Amino acid sequence: MIVIDPSKGGSDIGVQGNDIVEKDFNLLISQYIYDRLNELGADVKIIRDSDEYISTDDRVNKILNSYGNNSKVVALSNILGKGSNGAEIIYALRNKDTLSKSIRDNLENSGIDVNKYYQKRSESDTSKDYYDIQKDTGNIETIVVNYGNVDNEQESDNLKNNYKKYAEAVIKSLANYQGIPYIIEGQIENVYVVKRGDSLYSIARKYNTTVDVLKKLNNLTSNNLSIGQKLNIPSITSEDTNQTYIVQKGDSLYSISKKFNTSADTLKKINSLVTNNLQIGQILKLTDNNSDTYIVKKGDSLYSIAEKYDTTVNELKKLNNLISNDLSIGQKLQLPQNAKQNNVYTVKKGDSLYSIAQRFNTTVDNLKRINNLNNNILQIGEQLKISN
Repeated sequence: MIVIDPSKGGSDIGVQGNDIVEKDFNLLISQYIYDRLNELGADVKIIRDSDEYISTDDRVNKILNSYGNNSKVVALSNILGKGSNGAEIIYALRNKDTLSKSIRDNLENSGIDVNKYYQKRSESDTSKDYYDIQKDTGNIETIVVNYGNVDNEQESDNLKNNYKKYAEAVIKSLANYQGIPYIIEGQIENVYVVKRGDSLYSIARKYNTTVDVLKKLNNLTSNNLSIGQKLNIPSITSEDTNQTYIVQKGDSLYSISKKFNTSADTLKKINSLVTNNLQIGQILKLTDNNSDTYIVKKGDSLYSIAEKYDTTVNELKKLNNLISNDLSIGQKLQLPQNAKQNNVYTVKKGDSLYSIAQRFNTTVDNLKRINNLNNNILQIGEQLKISN
């Protein structure tokens, strides 16, 4: 259960600068998040879907009335800032930082500079939240996301050009947090129309997914289906993709390769095929078990993986037939032959020991120990050993 709150609206325009008006941006990104969560099968509502003024008290009431004063409800309030640098994620005093940290990680992976994630206290009463939308929404987990600052030209350009990418980062965090299968935008095939004799199991097997994913994606509470019923079908899932595929009637190497984001030539090579002919019931391997593979983890990006294994983003995309830089947790990537983990990292602008530790799946303390560091201060160009 998720409530989207596009703050501002109507006569309350919010901050503005560099051709961005806060009330318009908040509605734009909120509507995108709402539509995508609907597509993923989430139970979601939005406070406003047009340019109207809603007082803070009324916004609070709308949030509370959406699903009740329930700690399982997440409310996302989208805002913009001015006079600072970087995005910020603020979580309520009553809540843990789990969701806020996830949003921070995914926003950073999407390319946005995140200044901090934190709790913000009222200056007049430090026992209460700074934002009324958090202070007055009871037990609901209310997150405020400030995507950037309109008086910063670079941040404004990024907001205008990449708002969908930033929205996807938040969507991914919300979906994972509430147990909703996250599927990259554009990877939900149109629909599947249930036919006589179909079952969730047979449909899941046909599309190389699971019954549980289909039920969550379509908000099903049972396994019962009706002839003519329409089901959203993921073209590929994040953690449920099998390593083999059973050839069905009407399949071709081209259609199978398209379904699993690979190529016909790759499938022929993996399966030692000399022709394009297939037999119904034939089992095809989808990945080369003899090649080095990497399992995508939370916080990974193609850039961080390429850097970790001393290769390039373009090489990884080419090897895995990727058409975008988007990754899903649990996804398997083929690595170049004889790829070895890079043991030395060169510090870049914006790096911290924490961000480097996250990137290389280690700890700050371990990096400090290996490199004989007495503090957390880094210099651009400094080389750090990642492991002994």
